[in-house]
Amino acid sequence: MPTNKHKRKASAHNKSKTLKNAQTPGLISSHPKVFIYLGLLFVALGIYFMAFEAQSEAMFGIAMLLLVSGAATTIYANFAVPKSSK
Repeated sequence: MPTNKHKRKASAHNKSKTLKNAQTPGLISSHPKVFIYLGLLFVALGIYFMAFEAQSEAMFGIAMLLLVSGAATTIYANFAVPKSSK
């Protein structure tokens, strides 16, 4: 009997491969075009509130929040759009 028997690793027999790094797609990642339009709507509402409704400080704050959240949503959704390869 040979002294150096070739032994296989136990991981080589593992047939069921699990995806450890697979993440569930988020809402923005699964519907990016809808969120681009929603972000642009937030930006438009923020500009409208800034131009016509910003007499009080509360409306100015809401306008700024709409502008920032709309811009952030639009940029993030734009990165999530799948790129077409030519």
